[in-house]
Amino acid sequence: MFKAVLFDLDGTLLNIDMDVFLQHYFKKMALLAPDYGLKDSQRLIAQVWKSTDVMIANRDPAISNEDAFMSDFFAAGDFPEKNTREFFDDYYDRAFPLLHNLCQGHALVPGMIESLLAGSKKVIIATNPVFPIKAIQHRLDWAGIGHFPYELITSYEVMHFCKPHPEYYREISDMIGVPPEQCLMVGNDREEDLTAASIGMKTYLVEDGLIDRGSNLRPDWQGTLSQLAAFLEKL
Repeated sequence: MFKAVLFDLDGTLLNIDMDVFLQHYFKKMALLAPDYGLKDSQRLIAQVWKSTDVMIANRDPAISNEDAFMSDFFAAGDFPEKNTREFFDDYYDRAFPLLHNLCQGHALVPGMIESLLAGSKKVIIATNPVFPIKAIQHRLDWAGIGHFPYELITSYEVMHFCKPHPEYYREISDMIGVPPEQCLMVGNDREEDLTAASIGMKTYLVEDGLIDRGSNLRPDWQGTLSQLAAFLEKL
């Protein structure tokens, strides 16, 4: 029925409260920043938020998400580029991994991924590509699924669009060489993940950790994580 299954990560494959997670994420960022001469940590954090918004809004296919973020971040000239890039690299190597205690894996998830791969399905980690691959790999490891051979992980280095733009899902379809009609998007965010249907993908809304901001989008299927596991087994 499907040749490819796309999975959202946070809240779907990994149990995480992003509001709590981001509070600690920025606290650790503020603690590390002075080591790189970035003494105004509050201005740094404010600029990260602003540049992330710019990146999410970008719909220019010629500009990667990373370039959209970095171009806006350094445009004001408030931060020395060499030091700041080294800071970001070190942050994801040393500080970000310390956030693992804020997340928990689901016992069912590794088996789901393994079963799909054994059935020759292409498996895509379709997380919103606002993070570098380092940060996504850490979260996959926390979920107990970092070792699988995914067809694609949508990091900010390789993608040119973000959720909830339909172009994000079109780009995935093009990159993996599978028509949208033969893709299933699985996620817990009604607005961001069900937008995949706008280009012809089928969708499954996971009720565990459901995020619903009042969108009128409706999934093709809906259920708990355990119900999803049974559904995927039939594929």
